Amino acid sequence: MANGSRQAAWEFFGAELKRRREDAALTQVELGARVFVSGGYIGQFEQAIRKPQLDVAQRIDEVLQTDGIFERLCRKLIDDPRYADYFAKAAELETLATEIHEFAPALVPGLLQTRAYAWAVTVAMNPFAADEYIEEKVSGRLERARILKDATRPLYWVVLHENVLRIPVGRPGAMAEQLEHVARLARQRTLVAQVLPYTAGPYPIMTGSLKLMGFEDAPPTAYTEAVYSGNLLDDPAVVKRARSAYDQIRAAALSPEASLALVESAAEDFRPCASTT
Repeated sequence: MANGSRQAAWEFFGAELKRRREDAALTQVELGARVFVSGGYIGQFEQAIRKPQLDVAQRIDEVLQTDGIFERLCRKLIDDPRYADYFAKAAELETLATEIHEFAPALVPGLLQTRAYAWAVTVAMNPFAADEYIEEKVSGRLERARILKDATRPLYWVVLHENVLRIPVGRPGAMAEQLEHVARLARQRTLVAQVLPYTAGPYPIMTGSLKLMGFEDAPPTAYTEAVYSGNLLDDPAVVKRARSAYDQIRAAALSPEASLALVESAAEDFRPCASTT
């Protein structure tokens, strides 16, 4: 789902499952036995504690004779193949945030990626995947970027480590295009971008990226990501500590004006290579 709540989808699935089960005069244990899971597992589905798996949803449809409703819910409402499970909730919160502050140590953040850059990143992470899978992931990433085009777009402040400007991703032309895209958004004041240079030395967050999100009527959250994993943090003390780390990084970064000049210079460095490939 792009805008709805995944948790709400789970809750709807659970409520509908309970209603259909009771209409069939089956207990949780009886339904569980027929779909080869425990009664307690059925109870967890009904309480929206556990995410329903597709194969179980299909068997539930068969037993309750529901004409495929639970399979459709699982495919269309609950499972969102565009995002990894660990990132799905953070992607949803992006659409609700009034401000986003991000630190990217190695790659251009997803909200800023061009198609060619996103494709190269996705292929590198999934070298044996089919083109259809790659396109699904890339399309989802580009769709996320729409929030920066809305009239009510969030305040977006990003700090890029100099690695992001120097590590080639895809062909040189694609890399130049990507950096020019970041520079263009900065010039248009769609975002504020800073670069943390190599000369800044060690920084507080050395193990992954950090995204801080603020909301109109809800507490702020922090999202950190490492290799094939992500953590959405909402404990006030932890979020405060993450914000402090981000502020230290931002203070050590180049000014927005100097950063823009460095991004544009890096883009230009990739351009001569682009003409020969």
